[in-house]
Amino acid sequence: MSDEMINVEVSYALPNKQQIIALEVAEGTTVYGAAEESGIAGQFSDLDLASAKMGVFGKAVPKPKQELVKAGDRVEIYRPLIADPKEVRKARAAKVKAEKKAAKES
Repeated sequence: MSDEMINVEVSYALPNKQQIIALEVAEGTTVYGAAEESGIAGQFSDLDLASAKMGVFGKAVPKPKQELVKAGDRVEIYRPLIADPKEVRKARAAKVKAEKKAAKES
């Protein structure tokens, strides 16, 4: 790691609580390292950084313990999905199809 410091942000959001923490980290810090240094996990009791998916500006980072942050980056910590988006779309399409069929029959 270098002695030069860079500014980054770390964010996490629940439906009822959001937090963005601005901090200064050493150049060469990883995405995961920035999340750890921010202390954000202490503000959310259910947040497990070790298993959380992370990204930078909306783009998923497959290996947050290896990917380095750059000056100005916003590290985002993602919540686990409650429902599979593909299944939700399928169910919605099936409902629309059933409604159209019922409308034709009446």
